[in-house]
Amino acid sequence: MLASVLSSALAGVDAFKVEVEVDIAPGVPYFKTVGLAEGAVREAQERVRSAIKNSGFEFPNRRIIVNLAPADTRKEGSSFDLPIALGILAATGVAENLSAERMNRYLIAGELALDGRVKGIHGALSTAILARSAAMSGVLLPRENSSEAAVVGDGVEVLGVESLREIVDFFCGTREITRATADIEQLFQESNRYSVDFDEVRGQEQAKRALEVAAAGGHNVLMIGPPGSGKTMLAKRLPTILPAMTFDEAIEATKVHSVVGTLDGRALIAARPFRTPHHTISDAGLIGGGPIPRPGEVSLAHHGVLFLDELPEFRKNVLEVLRQPLEDGKITISRVMGTMTFPANVMLVAAMNPCPCGFYTDPQHECTCTPIAIQRYRSRISGPLLDRIDIHVEVPAVKYRELAGRASGENSAAIRARVDRARDLQLRRFRGAPLFSNAQMGARELREHCQIDTAGERMLELAINRLGLSARAYTRILKVARTIADLDGAEAIAAHHVSEAIQYRSLDRNTI
Repeated sequence: MLASVLSSALAGVDAFKVEVEVDIAPGVPYFKTVGLAEGAVREAQERVRSAIKNSGFEFPNRRIIVNLAPADTRKEGSSFDLPIALGILAATGVAENLSAERMNRYLIAGELALDGRVKGIHGALSTAILARSAAMSGVLLPRENSSEAAVVGDGVEVLGVESLREIVDFFCGTREITRATADIEQLFQESNRYSVDFDEVRGQEQAKRALEVAAAGGHNVLMIGPPGSGKTMLAKRLPTILPAMTFDEAIEATKVHSVVGTLDGRALIAARPFRTPHHTISDAGLIGGGPIPRPGEVSLAHHGVLFLDELPEFRKNVLEVLRQPLEDGKITISRVMGTMTFPANVMLVAAMNPCPCGFYTDPQHECTCTPIAIQRYRSRISGPLLDRIDIHVEVPAVKYRELAGRASGENSAAIRARVDRARDLQLRRFRGAPLFSNAQMGARELREHCQIDTAGERMLELAINRLGLSARAYTRILKVARTIADLDGAEAIAAHHVSEAIQYRSLDRNTI
């Protein structure tokens, strides 16, 4: 006999429909899975066999062929356990009154334990989105994945199950399963509570101002300063002043974490992600990879902040792979079996010491590095990568008076209010265009929106000629000056906006 069950598999961060066909025929007992099934899928036969028996059903002692269609696309993971078991039960008629018509209205995915329990899987949100786009009645998923799948809204019915027996009873019409729901507004409120705040940072007013400008315009930032000056502390508080995520952004970020399996019980990633990989990370770990590519740290930081501490300590080949995602907002990985594209719209924040010993700019400590050692240290960061970082800001050591002072600085809520106003101006400015921040402006937008007055032009010319600023710094200064003007609510870019923007290009000067 033949039976089919609809399930899904992952291609990148999106799901595609898979038809699980089960054919049972007389002959020598045999269990074979075809359709480019990877190791975990092929091993499903042992889990399915034990789960069926321990759920009170009889496992057929016959010839069983399972085909996963389309057969020319690789499938991996343990999510096919549940549809394979249901297909076997439907093909043998072991479970009486099992409605195949009702079963084919749902996408079904789940891993089976040997005792018949249904365990969690990766990519449940992508499966629910596929069910909605394919106009399916809903999805049947493990109970622990039902909350993340429920955020897709009322367009799809999300049913969470705990055992094989429960789902069989449901399709036989003898049991009802409560539909999972999600309160999106409450999820956003819970996620927007941060445990850190900018008012905890003592001193560093220039660095805090630079991060405010960066958040307002979506600019990448490089902080340069001696050890212990507060670079990491500042970076960790950057998400608290970024604009709140929209629902679409939250869904995109949650999909990535769902596929990788880093949701940790959360239904929705509604706060800006903050990822800080160690400098020993590989290029595949940073941008994604593997025989069947999976997202890396850059994609996990999608719509959030990617913080690279001790930037020159990262291997050069690892840093160079960042060039495409910083430019395009996505990552394309090609393998023999196909090409995967992962989202990677991130804000890069990096930190480094001014020299190998760290004290080149610190008046309280003597630097022991030679000029050649300093040059070699800085040259680990290539020009093309620096070209994608708009703001370079110095973070000097904090003086004792500022550390011991009781007065607290401005809190994150006040800074975030100014950032939101600047972003609103940009949304209105780029209406109808794929841009949403000043950092993404191209040559055409620069000509249209970055007009400078005469005094500003003279100042920019003087900076390029006298301070030795590079040609690539010109457009970066214009973008940052446009953001500073937006923070002031100014239509035109004035000379003092240009002056402040020039201060944020310290690595483009002749001396730091």
